[in-house]
Amino acid sequence: MKKVNANPAEKKRIVVIGGGTGMPVLLRGLKELPIDLTALVTVADDGGSTGRLRNEMDIPAPGDIRNVIAAMSDVEPMLIELFQHRFNRGNGLSGHSMGNLLLAAMTSITGDFYTGIEEISRVLNVKGHIYPISNDNLSLHAEMVDGEIISGESKIPQANKQIKRVFLQPEPVHAFPNAVDSIYNADLVVISPGSLYTSILPSLITPHIDEAISKTKAKVVYVCNLMTQAGETTGYTASHHVEAIIDHIGENTVDSIIVHNESINQAIRQLYAEENAEPVIYDTDCLLNLGLEIIEGDIIDHRRKTLRHDTKKLARLLYTLV
Repeated sequence: MKKVNANPAEKKRIVVIGGGTGMPVLLRGLKELPIDLTALVTVADDGGSTGRLRNEMDIPAPGDIRNVIAAMSDVEPMLIELFQHRFNRGNGLSGHSMGNLLLAAMTSITGDFYTGIEEISRVLNVKGHIYPISNDNLSLHAEMVDGEIISGESKIPQANKQIKRVFLQPEPVHAFPNAVDSIYNADLVVISPGSLYTSILPSLITPHIDEAISKTKAKVVYVCNLMTQAGETTGYTASHHVEAIIDHIGENTVDSIIVHNESINQAIRQLYAEENAEPVIYDTDCLLNLGLEIIEGDIIDHRRKTLRHDTKKLARLLYTLV
């Protein structure tokens, strides 16, 4: 039995888990709906500006948090452009984004990463709650099928090997308590699209987060990726994506999967083929064998030259689930 909100007048609580480029797309649409929205964001990124700040200041990765703040904020576009600005000149500043620097500065001022997020969210009028999966400075590692261990989120896809599992260090890994509580209290938990092994699974495998996903009374729905990703999910079907999640956090964790059911333009296919990516095949029978409810729809943004989920279509679809 999934939880029914006792008071119909209360806003439904939707929790989105993930990171990378797919999560903000979801959040931009959901923030416009009359819901209580919470984003649980990975902190295992170690590339570029984020990696430099992590190493120099010993803080959790700010990059994905920055993008989520920008997606959920409700301020003048120029202010978001400033927040997302990336410097391309200067020996010390080149490569850094303004938002990452502000998060690092606010962490230094408040003495706590989450408090820094909270203060910047208040200034930028964020519509909802943003919690890091952990307040710790974590690193992602992957064990490949051949047994090699690759360390570092940014290095894992570059190895271009089949991934067996990913894990976080240093141990013990501490989940952020507010993040865990939000999953138990949710009406709907959404696993966002994104790089499966380096953006999505780092959040899901965090101790107590995995347990909360398994035990929550909320429906847990996975928004499947549109395309495979070289170095991570080459050749993966939709069921392979779900099986990777199950292998990491256990069975009976994902209830439903959202898939795009329209054909993809040949020109876009060719564009992605240059990156060794192809449309994810939705193997219906295998998904049904996993016990999943399949939710189909045209959920891409046809106005774009690159393949992206349509934020408004996806938000409306998710809203129907609560």
